[in-house]
Amino acid sequence: MTLNGRVALVTGATSGIGLGIATALAEAGAAVMLNGFAAAAQVAALRADLAARGAPATGYCGADVAHPHEIAAMVAQTCSELGRIDILVNNAGIQHTAPIADFPDEKWDAILAINLSAAFHATKAVIPGMKSRGFGRIINIASAHGLVASANKAAYVAAKHGLMGLTKVTAIELAPHGITCNAICPGWVLTPLVQAQLDARCQAEGISAEEARRLLLGEKQAMITFTTPAQIGKLALFLASDDAATMTGVPLSIDGGWTAQ
Repeated sequence: MTLNGRVALVTGATSGIGLGIATALAEAGAAVMLNGFAAAAQVAALRADLAARGAPATGYCGADVAHPHEIAAMVAQTCSELGRIDILVNNAGIQHTAPIADFPDEKWDAILAINLSAAFHATKAVIPGMKSRGFGRIINIASAHGLVASANKAAYVAAKHGLMGLTKVTAIELAPHGITCNAICPGWVLTPLVQAQLDARCQAEGISAEEARRLLLGEKQAMITFTTPAQIGKLALFLASDDAATMTGVPLSIDGGWTAQ
């Protein structure tokens, strides 16, 4: 699968899942605009790596996607620097855990803004250009929590369920225009954030890294194996390709059997 001549905008792309997706798209020949928070030296290194892997052009925008006006500016910057947006990956997200009765109002608002509303505003901004060219790929990074729930994650679960609804409506509305919209629903992914959780569990409970891994994964997944950002990147690459031209409105689980139970 090649994406030669395509331009992708990936939010939350400076680490973890977003970077895995940006890397896969770059390796397939797409120009890539990275969005996220990172120091200048890190951004330069990431852009150089993507170029070395095959991206014909790269860019960076540090927009805070919690704010609609910054999303609009990010889309405009991408079109100005890279020419257009063929592929939009709504990946940026944050998390906070607490019982509903104790859930801070500001955390609820922030999670809904970044995990759900940002995808709406970015999608809305790219639609006119995609329609004019008769081609577009919108990929929303949801979660197993877009399909099932867990305690103490009210905002995250609500946002990811909402993202699934947004995915389906987007798919229906844009189907006549050569634009698809699908959602990837990962289970546990070994990102730096999750590694920090594992390290903290080892420290707090006095257990080995292997035991912490087994306990964490075993709480939800039938398969005691982490998904990697690179594997999610390959799935996103397929959705962005011509081979997925008639696949739209679909939640694609990559969760080690989490939602099969």
